[in-house]
Amino acid sequence: MSTAVIVLIALGVLAILVAIYMASRRQVAQRREDQRLIASEHREEAERNRLNAEKESAIADEEAAAARRQAAEAEQRAHSAQLAQLKADAHSEHAQKLDPDVSDFDASNGDGSDQDFDERDEVLDGEREELYTGEQPPVSDSEPARRSA
Repeated sequence: MSTAVIVLIALGVLAILVAIYMASRRQVAQRREDQRLIASEHREEAERNRLNAEKESAIADEEAAAARRQAAEAEQRAHSAQLAQLKADAHSEHAQKLDPDVSDFDASNGDGSDQDFDERDEVLDGEREELYTGEQPPVSDSEPARRSA
């Protein structure tokens, strides 16, 4: 074989090796670009999930606050009803005490307990000012705006 043939074969092998190297570099670059695209999609999905989680958390907080408000209102109503019942009982017992047609046994309901009557009488006379009446002070419309600012 002549030297020229050997040089041509060596150049051919070298060209093939360069072509393989270039193809592998393009493949590596394409694979990296695909991985960047996938990573970007995952980041976008993570951001969407984070925003949804924050939204759900805010909704849950609002619902919990509404539940606390409802519980407080229910407690206030129960207390108001209890106070109204106490006042009604005091009025009834006071009326029975004043009524000359009711016997002493009926006025005390047979238990002889004047302590309950005295307590209800205080409520009736307005001497127990520390009792909660169930009324809420008016809330101004600007108050929630100040809290959120």
